[in-house]
Amino acid sequence: MAGRGRGLGIAALVAGLLGVVLAGGAFLYGRDAYGTGTMPSQSMAPSYRKGDRIFWEPVDGSEVRRGDVVLFSLPERYKSDGVFVQRVIGVGGDRVACCTTVGSEERVTLNGRPIKEPYVYGGDADGVHRPYDVKVPRGRLFLMGDQRSNAMDSRFFAAEQGGTVPLDAVQGRVTDDRAGPALLGTALLVGGALVLTGVGLGIGFLVVRRRRAPAVPPAPWPVRPV
Repeated sequence: MAGRGRGLGIAALVAGLLGVVLAGGAFLYGRDAYGTGTMPSQSMAPSYRKGDRIFWEPVDGSEVRRGDVVLFSLPERYKSDGVFVQRVIGVGGDRVACCTTVGSEERVTLNGRPIKEPYVYGGDADGVHRPYDVKVPRGRLFLMGDQRSNAMDSRFFAAEQGGTVPLDAVQGRVTDDRAGPALLGTALLVGGALVLTGVGLGIGFLVVRRRRAPAVPPAPWPVRPV
């Protein structure tokens, strides 16, 4: 019985510590490595529809590339502190223009060449028949939504440096990789299960220890002299 009680105590300690380390490490890493939320509008359909859960990696604006979907905040433009989601079409030094016809399709041109955009809603790369021709300044990005007929993006703010967005407005890059978040979620669940297991084993240890405790004999009655 003594060995069993000691074993329960050690197992409780090991399981609890492993659980705390695993769950705590996953939480701290995930907090810095990923963010999550829901798509607030239809502006990025069909890639991301309103209400879809999205994951993003915190990145600096200088790390994003053409085609990336980014989160950014620009309160002075949108009169809101909210975060917006749009796609990078052009980076500093690029020339973005709309539109040219290729076969039966209208396409945006990047540095004079029509670009393929399989992500645009209904194949409509224009959306609002609002021509533009923008030379993207260094340190800025030209952003558009994938549903071109339903996105308040760079096209509508031409007076503000061609509608471009400064790099420091970018807060993250949307990722479709679910492996990382899934692994972190699994680590949190396993860590939590280990902590609960440790608690259960600890309770068992205390029960066994209580049963092993020797009974304390009653104090003898004092003898009174005759």
